[in-house]
Amino acid sequence: MDIFDAFHLARLQFAFTVSFHIVFPAISIGMASFLAVLEWRWLATGNVAYREMFHFWSRIFAVGFGMGVVSGVVMAYEFGTNWSGFSEVAGNITGPLLTYEVLTAFFLEAGFLGVMLFGWNRVGPRAHFFATLMVAVGTLISTFWILASNSFMHTPQGFAMVNGRIVPTDWLKVIFNPSFPYRLAHMTIAAFIVAAFIIAACGAWHLRNGRADEPVKRSFSMALWILLFLAPLQIMVGDAHGLNTREHQPAKIAAIEGLWDTEKGGTALNLVGLPDMEAEVTRYAISIPHLGSLILTHSWTGEIRGLKEFKKEDRPYSPIIFWTFRLMAGLGMLMLLTALIALFLRFQGRLYEARWFHGFVFCMGPSGIVALLAGWITTEVGRQPWTVYGVLRTIDSVSPIGAQQAGVSLLIFVMVYFLVFGVGIYYMLKMMKRGPNAVVDQWAHLRHPVLRNRPLDALEGEK
Repeated sequence: MDIFDAFHLARLQFAFTVSFHIVFPAISIGMASFLAVLEWRWLATGNVAYREMFHFWSRIFAVGFGMGVVSGVVMAYEFGTNWSGFSEVAGNITGPLLTYEVLTAFFLEAGFLGVMLFGWNRVGPRAHFFATLMVAVGTLISTFWILASNSFMHTPQGFAMVNGRIVPTDWLKVIFNPSFPYRLAHMTIAAFIVAAFIIAACGAWHLRNGRADEPVKRSFSMALWILLFLAPLQIMVGDAHGLNTREHQPAKIAAIEGLWDTEKGGTALNLVGLPDMEAEVTRYAISIPHLGSLILTHSWTGEIRGLKEFKKEDRPYSPIIFWTFRLMAGLGMLMLLTALIALFLRFQGRLYEARWFHGFVFCMGPSGIVALLAGWITTEVGRQPWTVYGVLRTIDSVSPIGAQQAGVSLLIFVMVYFLVFGVGIYYMLKMMKRGPNAVVDQWAHLRHPVLRNRPLDALEGEK
């Protein structure tokens, strides 16, 4: 296998660009809903701390949103330049779905984003809050359409093949395909967790460095409450998603588990090991009997098909997804542990004083992003060698381009992405290092902003 041919370079290029892209929409999705909650709390209580938190995190959101839009545009061009085979065969499905995303979500976000970011002195409090809600709703609608399109590629239904092209016959079946509900819930919760850990890590850094004013403490506390709810929920959703994947993509499950032979009477779980695709064995495996059956079938004797039951050309590359899945699952357990420790410290009244915990949360800050990327790698590599599972192979989806073209464009993307998005990420980190403005007037919450004409009218003289 030549990893430097046009086909593999095109795959590597798309993997690189989509990995950069997915991080920023995830931040935007989670942050937009967090901003809506902050503004609601400000309007409901009048506490100026929520306003300062909103202003601070809205700047982080704006930078992330902008970088998400820019990186997303690039992938649209890649479908034409590198994956014309896919566009020709599956364009009747993916084209309309992505168009719906633009018409219903992007226009909604773009239309209200300016009001949310720059409308504090120009519209009333309720109108501004409505704009914030619309931006948050827009990010969720965008998630809906993107996941509908991607899920169709994993569990296609509601279509017919006409002259070698996929033609929709039932749009409801196309959109609400078997894996869509699980993948939509899993991705949405993951985005909220990404944002929650970024917010928690920012608060932890400031607390550890001696800053414990109200905006910092409230950000830290709210993020940990969110994680306490979402971490166990994500584990339950992930479990349901795994059962669905075993039903519709059994080869992916076998590759994730490094399972080669179908074990009768109960399947062991390989905790660690090194899958060998040539020898068809997982070397140095440490296994727990029956645990695979319990997790993947909820039965002591459940049977899971091994990779040897599938043709070699239909097998996903197990050495990658075996470990990316374990990285994602391991970080999920650490996330749950973080939330539980926070609850324990909260009951003890030491949540804002436990410096060791602040250091731990700070180190966990990137965990949401790492888990997100590991999860997407598991999903997409596990779908191989298919672009549309069971319908269109990846090798048949690539454009007739040369290795030199693919290699040069990949090199350019790497340089430009690290320069442009590196600067953007640096700027976001620099803003987080500064943190939200401290609340000067501790009595500001007594002056309710909704009783004034405009949000800032209630804050005159406070600065």
